[in-house]
Amino acid sequence: MPRAACAFWLSVSGQGEIRTVPLPEPRDDEVLVRTLCSGVSRGTETLVFRGGVPESQHAVMRAPFQEGDFPAPVKYGYLNVGVVEQGPSALLGRTVFCLYPHQTHYVVPASAVTPVPDSVPASRAVLAGTVETAVNALWDAAPLVGDRIAVIGAGMVGCSVAAVLARFPGVRVQLVDADPARAATAGALGVDFALPPDALGDCDLVVHASASEAGLTRALELLAPEGTVIELSWYGGRQVSLPLGEAFHSRRLVIRSSQVGAVSPARRARRTFADRLAIALDLLADPAFDALITGESAFEDLPRVMPRLASGDLPALCHRIRYTPADG
Repeated sequence: MPRAACAFWLSVSGQGEIRTVPLPEPRDDEVLVRTLCSGVSRGTETLVFRGGVPESQHAVMRAPFQEGDFPAPVKYGYLNVGVVEQGPSALLGRTVFCLYPHQTHYVVPASAVTPVPDSVPASRAVLAGTVETAVNALWDAAPLVGDRIAVIGAGMVGCSVAAVLARFPGVRVQLVDADPARAATAGALGVDFALPPDALGDCDLVVHASASEAGLTRALELLAPEGTVIELSWYGGRQVSLPLGEAFHSRRLVIRSSQVGAVSPARRARRTFADRLAIALDLLADPAFDALITGESAFEDLPRVMPRLASGDLPALCHRIRYTPADG
């Protein structure tokens, strides 16, 4: 086995580097994984890169295998797909998903990896963590047959929610975003698209994922009386102002947060984190999700790519990072 690996670290806010890190010898209950590809979540991960995690949320925002502390130096990430090169016989040679940062090889408990179904290519499985967020959000939202639903914000999470909802029977689903270019993504996912002024109202449910004050305000405007907004956005330390006067109370509107760090209360007694992730991987058998991967770079280019993703100079939903044997 290799004695060292290469890992991407945020050295200071807005600047990353590739570091050589030692690899421990796996114990009997651990696996050695060689990374095939990883994904950059343009929302949360670029917020971390810019140093935007508020101090009050440092503990809550820790990734499962994060090293270092916010704001920096920190090794952060959670969309990793690789091959088990050493470990229990049942996992040896299997392609697996793990909530691990960008690193060429790593050693983790065998329980921390989830086998990728044969029906899901490794290149698509990097989306598992984001689709898992969508699964949890829909457990929170509990949509019903025939519901009128809007999803505001066509980023990775919003698109994943819309893609899953498009498979629900009898629902009206519309993906709403201020960027008209997202219409092509919506079409690939099999979902209707609208710009915010043109979105259909009288919604039973709105899932908000634009991380903008304007988007959340529009979500409230689109609701039918007694409708619910499921808030998925992460605002960091920003303050958000909302129109909670006028008809908010008389129409009995609801705003409810959803966060992937805990299994939804609606399923907590019967589903584990592993169950939720397995569901996400099964959903990824649908090739329509390929529309969410909008770019790719080599691992060694990450220090140059991350600033472009964080600034918006390189537009992306999920940006995939590819690894070669030479990377390790």
